[in-house]
Amino acid sequence: MNIAFLMAPEGVEQAELTEPWQAVAGIGGTPLLLSTKPGRIQAFHHLDKADSFPVDLVVPGGSALDFDGLILPGGVANPDALRMDEGAVAFVRAFFEEGKPVAAICHAPWILVEADVLRGRALTSWPSLRTDIRNAGGIWVDEAVKVCREGPNALITSRKPDDLEAFCSAFTAEFTKAVAGAGAGR
Repeated sequence: MNIAFLMAPEGVEQAELTEPWQAVAGIGGTPLLLSTKPGRIQAFHHLDKADSFPVDLVVPGGSALDFDGLILPGGVANPDALRMDEGAVAFVRAFFEEGKPVAAICHAPWILVEADVLRGRALTSWPSLRTDIRNAGGIWVDEAVKVCREGPNALITSRKPDDLEAFCSAFTAEFTKAVAGAGAGR
């Protein structure tokens, strides 16, 4: 199971990268870090610089067809930069077009707003995105984790780092189910 982690070169909330990364590895999956530039991405603990991580692939490089799922970590600056990058937005949109599961936490749904994939879908996020999500046709809920199966794929969302345990549990279950279903359809 190959899982793409898409983030900007700077501004990702480190816990929202590392804990989901460990969860993917924990179920035997292969997490791959994708960014809009080669080299390393700079993570943060809120507003303070944290660790940096090596980029495996640059978008637009791989295709949604190369992956079994997509994880979009948050942080404020990370998704704000991604939603301004046409290649990143197209990469995210392709997961919806291919019916592949997508997981997003905290501010990450901003890129889903930009990709225009939220109409009629229920999701959660950091509370300040509520109006953006509603304006994009989404249904915002205040829950630790929300799994929405409306549309061609599962969308798993969460509000904040305090919800990471529930988020990781929900997306690993959905990704495992999607991979099993794809294997049965071959």
